[in-house]
Amino acid sequence: MILITGATGQFGTQAIDHLLSKGINSSEISALVRDAAKAKALYLKGIDVRVGDYTDYDSLVQAFKGIDKLLLVSSNDRQAIENRTTQHINIIKAATEAEVKHIVYTSFVRKPHFEDSAIAAFQNSHVQSEAFLKASGIPFTILQNGIYLEMIPVFAGDKVAETGTILFPAADGKASFVLRTELAEAAAYVLFTKGHENKTYKLTNINSVSFHDIATELSGVIGKELNYQSPSTKEFQSIMRKFDVPDLYIGMFTIWALGIAQGSMDVEDETLAQFLGRKPTSMNTFIRQVYA
Repeated sequence: MILITGATGQFGTQAIDHLLSKGINSSEISALVRDAAKAKALYLKGIDVRVGDYTDYDSLVQAFKGIDKLLLVSSNDRQAIENRTTQHINIIKAATEAEVKHIVYTSFVRKPHFEDSAIAAFQNSHVQSEAFLKASGIPFTILQNGIYLEMIPVFAGDKVAETGTILFPAADGKASFVLRTELAEAAAYVLFTKGHENKTYKLTNINSVSFHDIATELSGVIGKELNYQSPSTKEFQSIMRKFDVPDLYIGMFTIWALGIAQGSMDVEDETLAQFLGRKPTSMNTFIRQVYA
C-alpha cells in the first residue's frame, strides 16, 4: 500500500493522478488529508482516505498502519520555517512506530556551501529533515526538487504585459526551473519502481535560465519588448511597499530573488529527464503555454 501525504494539495493530488495513470490500482493507494470534507475527489477515485495532521502524532500513527511506501510531501506551513522541520520529524517518528517500510521525501535542491545562501534557513529545514530520516533506519529516497516553473509568473508579476517590465532583484543569476506536475510524476515513478532505497536524487531541469532569458522569451510571446530590471534590495522593497504589497510577500520575493542571484538553484541534472523518459518542460515552452 502506498500513502501520499498532503493529498489534497497540488503536489499530492498530482502524484496520485500519476500513479493511477501508470496503472496502479486505486485500492493500492491511500491519501492522508487533514479534512475529510475536502477529499471528495479522492473518494470518487476510489482512494482510501485517512485523516491525520502533521502536528498530531497519534493521528499519524493510526493513518500509517499497513502502509508499505509513504510519500512525505514536505510541509508548506507558512509560519516559522522550523515548524516544517518539526512536522517532518513527527511524520518520520510516526512512520517508524507504524512500521512503514519506505519513505520518499520531497526535499529541495541545494549546492555546496548553501549556508551562505539567502534561502539557507529554508534549505536547512530540509537538511535537518533529511538527516533525521537517514538516522531513522527506515529505507528512504530523497527527492531534491528544483524551484517550480510556476513561480516565474509570481516573480514577474501579473501586470508584466501591461508594464513591459520585470522588476526582480535576481541580477544575472540562473535557476533550473521545473514543472511541479513533472516532479510529482517523478515521485510516482520512484514509488512504483524498484531500486531507489537509500538514494538521493536531484530533480531539476537540464538547463538553467536567468530573468534576462525569461524577459526575452516573454517579449516574443506577447509581441512586446520587455525590460528586465534588477534593482537593489532596498529599492525593490521600497517599490513593493508603494504598491501596498504585504511585508510577508516582500520578504519572500526578496530572499528568493537573492537566492537566484547567488546561483543557489543553478543545478542542471539529467535524472528527472531519465525518470520521465523525456526532456522536462522548458522555460520557453512554459512561457508559451501560460502567456500565449
